[in-house]
Amino acid sequence: MVDQVALYDFKHNDKKQYLSEFDWIRSRQINEPYNSLLDNKVVFAELVRDYCPTPELYAVKKGSRITGMGSRHLDCMDDVFALLRREGAFVVKPVRDGKGGGVHIVKYNDGVITDDGRECTPDELRCTLEKQHDWFICALAHQADYLNEIYAESANTIRMIVLRDTPEREFELAFAVQRIGAGWTGSVDNGSKGGLIANVNIATGELSEARTLHDLMVYNVHPDSGHPIKGVVIPNWESIKKGVLEASSHFPYLDIIAWDILPTPDGFTVIEANSSSGVNIIQLWGPQRYGRLGQFYRDHGIIK
Repeated sequence: MVDQVALYDFKHNDKKQYLSEFDWIRSRQINEPYNSLLDNKVVFAELVRDYCPTPELYAVKKGSRITGMGSRHLDCMDDVFALLRREGAFVVKPVRDGKGGGVHIVKYNDGVITDDGRECTPDELRCTLEKQHDWFICALAHQADYLNEIYAESANTIRMIVLRDTPEREFELAFAVQRIGAGWTGSVDNGSKGGLIANVNIATGELSEARTLHDLMVYNVHPDSGHPIKGVVIPNWESIKKGVLEASSHFPYLDIIAWDILPTPDGFTVIEANSSSGVNIIQLWGPQRYGRLGQFYRDHGIIK
């Protein structure tokens, strides 16, 4: 894409060393015919909760019909507002869409409702939720202290990409990036929304400087909080890696899982998982056509 000419600095780097967006799109077929398990966030949450923590599902909306999950009785928008008053906060997410679109962090405190940090009336929230189709509501997860220190206004997730190693047929953690929201991204951390992206040292859990997909700035500290990013070490990193690989092992029919996990005060919780990952957040740190990801694509016939 045109913007990647600048992001990958093709004035000084050989574009033939890089994977393209077309390569990424083709890679989405690697897990076929099981892609739907990962693409449908409700289905995957129901599957993965047996193997690792994930935010509790409260309700789903299909078309105009609202249904409570588990033993919860919710069948109309009034029940959704009663849930909000009872829980104090929840997250609304589309069942299938990605890149942070359609996500709402809704909170209730002393009679005041906020949607992504902006105060709104019950009628405004009702209108927003009625317009959106096929969403689900889940509990709001609380992130680890180190993430609140860097930037507390968004849930700052780690994208952890596990690949099935060809010789041993075992999953390995190949890439990890820490995503961090900023004042211009609202309550989400997604790179596609301009969120900060720091590379994670797989061996140590140490963060690099942060970059974005929208400009060429380099951030050693967070632009809003002033807190360091570069050099921060993710607490309990070894335990997080072990837990993600253990959860991955329960899906022997998949070859790649792009986990989005949120470190928490006592471990981590799985926000969602994807059947592929954009190559741009990886190639910010160097070309991959002849790297680990390129070789994985080659093994699966995605590139030559």
